[in-house]
Amino acid sequence: MLAAVKSAALIVNPFASAVTEDCLAVVEDELGREFELKAVLTERPKHATELARGLQDADAVFVFGGDGLLNEVLNGLGGDAVVGVLPGGRTNVVARVLGVPLDPVEAARALSSATPLRISLGRANGRRFAFAAGVGFDAELVRRVDELGRRSDGRRPGDWAFTWEAVKLLAGRRGRYEPAVEIEGYGRVAFVLVANTNPYSFAGGRPLHIAPEARFELGLDLVAPKQVRAAAIPRLVRFIVRGEGQQDAADIVYAHDVDRFELRCDEPLPLQVDGEDLGDVETVVFEAERDAVSMLAPGAATFKP
Repeated sequence: MLAAVKSAALIVNPFASAVTEDCLAVVEDELGREFELKAVLTERPKHATELARGLQDADAVFVFGGDGLLNEVLNGLGGDAVVGVLPGGRTNVVARVLGVPLDPVEAARALSSATPLRISLGRANGRRFAFAAGVGFDAELVRRVDELGRRSDGRRPGDWAFTWEAVKLLAGRRGRYEPAVEIEGYGRVAFVLVANTNPYSFAGGRPLHIAPEARFELGLDLVAPKQVRAAAIPRLVRFIVRGEGQQDAADIVYAHDVDRFELRCDEPLPLQVDGEDLGDVETVVFEAERDAVSMLAPGAATFKP
C-alpha cells in the first residue's frame, strides 16, 4: 500500500492522445486528495527524463501519457522510485499489463491505493525500456509511422497507420526477410524482438503475444526468426495471436529469462525501445536490469487475455 507515500510528482505529456485540460484537472484533483502533488508538463522530447532526475525527493512519480513518456521517465529515475502509470496514450502496454484502468480518472483512484510491484527493466546499449525493444522489422515500422508526422493536434497516428505501414513494408519485401543479424551464442537471424513482458504490444484491443513466456519479474525474452518467407507469415501471425508455437518452431530463435546478449548487424538497422526510434545501429548489447523499479499494480501483475 502507499501509506508511506506523502509527496508525489505528476509528469504529463500534454500532447498524448487521452490528455485534455479537463481530464488533467480531474486527475490532479484525485491525486491531490491523497498526496502533496506537484504537476509538471513536458515541452520537448527527452524533457521527461530531465524532469524525473529533478524529482528525487518525491515519494512517488505518476506518469500521465503514453508508453514513450514512461520510457523517458524510467531513464531518469533511480532504483528507489515508485512509479504509477496513468494511461494517456493509444496503446498503454504497461498500464494494461499492470491492471491499471484505461480511464485516466479511474486509474488515478486505483493507483492511490495500489500495491507496488518490483519489476525488471531491459537495457539496449544502456537505454532502459519497460516492455519491448527490437532491431529490424518492428523498429522500421515504428520509424515509418513516425515519418507520417503528427496530427494537427500534435498526437501520433493510430493503429490504422501501424497496420497499413506493416502491410506496405511486407509487400515491399514480398514477405521475405533474409538473415541480417548475428546474435552471439544463437546464430544468424532476420530481425530481433526483445520482450520484458507479455503481451509485447496491442493492435487495437488485441494483445500481440510475441514472447508469451515473458514476465516483468524475470529477465528478457528473445524472439528472432531465422528467415521469413511469404508462405510462413500466416503461421507467424497465428503464433502471435494465440501466444503459442513460437517457443518450439525450428525457424525461430526463442530464449527465455535471459540476462544479457549481444548482436551485430550486417549493415546498420533501426533500433526501437518501447516504441521510440533510437536510430540505426550496427551492434546492440541487451541486458536485463533485475529488480529495477517499483511499479504500482492495482490489478493482476500479469496480463490475462
